[in-house]
Amino acid sequence: MRGADVSAGPAWQDLVGSAVALRGSLLGRGWMLGCAESCTGGLVAAAVTSIAGSSEWFERGFVTYSNQSKTELLGVPEVLLVAHGAVSREVALAMAQGVLARAPVQAALAVTGIAGPGGGSPDKPVGLVWFGWAWRQGQAVHGEAESVVWPGDRQAVRMAAAHHAVAGLQLRLAALKP
Repeated sequence: MRGADVSAGPAWQDLVGSAVALRGSLLGRGWMLGCAESCTGGLVAAAVTSIAGSSEWFERGFVTYSNQSKTELLGVPEVLLVAHGAVSREVALAMAQGVLARAPVQAALAVTGIAGPGGGSPDKPVGLVWFGWAWRQGQAVHGEAESVVWPGDRQAVRMAAAHHAVAGLQLRLAALKP
């Protein structure tokens, strides 16, 4: 879909709906959100900032598409990128933790993947996306990661990944004790 408007259609509305739900969890805790996006290229930040009043709970987003930007902006150790590749559990967690370390936020999400149509391999197929979530409770930093292989074209993978990143953080925050 060349030139498709990502801010139209049910997938976009689902993403914004997830961001609205996340807003409630963040505001209820007095927390701010930061995000690091690679394959989604800012879709999470766009959805969050499409909501009026998002400055009360969204602090910043990093679009770190290249390995160099992941290292320079988020502090992802180059050794992780060499050993595991940009699309890995280790890098997704390091990205989320890098947001916590570089922004005045208590919650962070990160997305790194292979949206396609090329770039895949037998070990890392097109559609593979790794998610990292990190949050700060007092002095402790907690983090989780998971991967999903999404079907569909580039746009479908990117939109599904953005939605999953937001919904995944919402689920984790909802499970925390207040």
